[in-house]
Amino acid sequence: MTWFTFAFLTALSVAIHDTWVKKWFSHLTAYEMFVFPLLYSLPLTLISLLFINVPPLDRIFYITFLISLPLNAVPFFMYIKAIKISPLSLTVPYLAFTPVFIIATGFLMLNEVPDIWGIAGIAAVCIGSYVLNIDPKKRSLSDPFRAVFKETGSWMMLIVSFIFSFSAVLGKLAILHSSVMFFQMSFFAVLNLLIIIIFLVFRKIRLKTFVEQPVKGMVAGVLLYCHILFHGYGISMTKAAYMMSVKRLSIVFGVIFGGLVFHEENFLMRFLGAMLMFSGAVMILLMAK
Repeated sequence: MTWFTFAFLTALSVAIHDTWVKKWFSHLTAYEMFVFPLLYSLPLTLISLLFINVPPLDRIFYITFLISLPLNAVPFFMYIKAIKISPLSLTVPYLAFTPVFIIATGFLMLNEVPDIWGIAGIAAVCIGSYVLNIDPKKRSLSDPFRAVFKETGSWMMLIVSFIFSFSAVLGKLAILHSSVMFFQMSFFAVLNLLIIIIFLVFRKIRLKTFVEQPVKGMVAGVLLYCHILFHGYGISMTKAAYMMSVKRLSIVFGVIFGGLVFHEENFLMRFLGAMLMFSGAVMILLMAK
């Protein structure tokens, strides 16, 4: 299962990236925190394009390319803001809903319908999200439900997860109408450059901020580049829902790193919730048709 290897590597790179950015750039504004990995990954994508043959491109490629720009820019910014303002273990786990949402977007775009195992996987993810918010000091069963709406990072990540379910499907469509390397490198080169220019024009960032920590910035850039590369190859080899389910191993890694690096509270309960959410994703991967 080559696709599984790429999906696993994607999950690992995502979790390490999130932890690295939160640890070293949380003192910056959400805009600067967001741009750091984009800026330092930009040279890598541009250099890669020099060694890639341009495949035949059709109308579908250009349409999906253009639509994917806002569908990636908005959730990426919300993603960074969510992990900045809330604990990793209360934000990252909600990304487990992406493969669940992809079942719906797959139905709308590809006429795919989940079977009984798919429904069971969705239930496991929902139960996991509930357990994730249980506070052992408060026994009320309604507390976790209210926490989803009280914790800003949590509901923001739910929105991110929903938008990603569209961008992931569209991204795969663009890859099928070009090539993995060409789409991934050209798309993120354009996306990163546009975001940086827009933030500079509206004075949301200052370039001098990004030269103060060049080594840490390069690490963030390499991690994002690895994420881009592994994701592209993984999703091109199997169904989007399957790849995204395995990619959500980043949830488990994220909760572990949140406890080890940031000493986030209620770690054991949140880890249990994350594992339940992940088990639902795995069920969708292994059992659903």
